[in-house]
Amino acid sequence: MTVMTERPTTGGTEPRSGFEELLDLLDQLHVPDGYRAEIVSGSIVVSPWSKGSYLRVLRQVCEQLEPHVPEGHVVERGPFLFVFPGDECAYGPDIHVAHERVFETESNRLDGEGLFFVAELTSPATRSDDLTNKVGVYARGGVPVYLILDMQKQQAIVYGSPSPQGTYEVRFTKPFGEKLPMPAPLDFLLDTTGFQAP
Repeated sequence: MTVMTERPTTGGTEPRSGFEELLDLLDQLHVPDGYRAEIVSGSIVVSPWSKGSYLRVLRQVCEQLEPHVPEGHVVERGPFLFVFPGDECAYGPDIHVAHERVFETESNRLDGEGLFFVAELTSPATRSDDLTNKVGVYARGGVPVYLILDMQKQQAIVYGSPSPQGTYEVRFTKPFGEKLPMPAPLDFLLDTTGFQAP
């Protein structure tokens, strides 16, 4: 048996990275109804879709964001895959804001560095990654504002001013029901009244 450490190339093509192969596998993956798949730190992770009660919170966040995003940017809840090759991650955030140019592609692999804002609503299956790994990935990707709605602890956490080292310089936390200051470049108070679970 021969073990190859590198794939041979043919016709002058470059060898594919393991991350590119994971993205191809993700494209072909048949995920059971009620689940979605992302790539987290070089592994495919399957988790359940959001609970129905999350819709109210998603809508309230989007409605409050709309007046504060720059011209040419869109606020979306759609299931789009944003890729961060340096971290071998590909995420489908619950809410995202990006310039409309980011979506001018036939690919389903969108540039994670084109994100202006991301919000994640935690679930028991995703909470750990939302609170740890994604903070570093989004910061290294230059996402200006990352909002975590911790549905288990009933609190909102927002990060701002990302650094290439994978940290954010600004962090605010408020329990649901209070107003959370959104850092620059958004600069408004997010009202979390009504974010509590029914």
